[in-house]
Amino acid sequence: MPLARQPLLFEDAPPQPPGLPEGFAYRPDFVSPDEEADLAAWLATLPFEPFQFRGYEGKRRVISFGWQYDFTRSHLEKAGEIPAELQAVRARAAAFAEVAPDDLQQCLLNEYLPGAPIGWHRDRPIFEKVVGISLLAPCTFRLRRRIGDGFPRAALELAPRSIYRIDGEARTAWEHSIPPVKAHRYSITFRNFRP
Repeated sequence: MPLARQPLLFEDAPPQPPGLPEGFAYRPDFVSPDEEADLAAWLATLPFEPFQFRGYEGKRRVISFGWQYDFTRSHLEKAGEIPAELQAVRARAAAFAEVAPDDLQQCLLNEYLPGAPIGWHRDRPIFEKVVGISLLAPCTFRLRRRIGDGFPRAALELAPRSIYRIDGEARTAWEHSIPPVKAHRYSITFRNFRP
């Protein structure tokens, strides 16, 4: 699988879109078009299942590796090993997150068919950093934070082949969501555990 251009160690980070919370980082063109095609072809072979949340079935379909969170029992449980097909992209995602590859022990794959959303949420507190890679189609990534009776908001479009990181204040004080997508999309999300 061909690799995207590796950023140089001391290369300047691309400018961040304005208005996003502290701790949110974004980079377009994180994977190459060929790598995206290879990953999407592999993802299409996986046994995705509808997302289950406390007795409700979501429109997006998921599969977890390393660890998975059971929302019915509010319990973290071991899942299958992170596959070889994800190791190269995990190593680069770890560099973007400023952690070791082995620290990204949880991987959640999402398949969004047209019309599938993900509601407002924060990832489970057991996890520290959240690193997401978008494939095939763009989507709107929304953030909000409760202040008094209001919700200041921010949003950006996640381009295909891009990566984002949620850390710090963006991770602990802000929620995020994706409104119903317009086209078939995959996301690869890696997380590390809090120390």
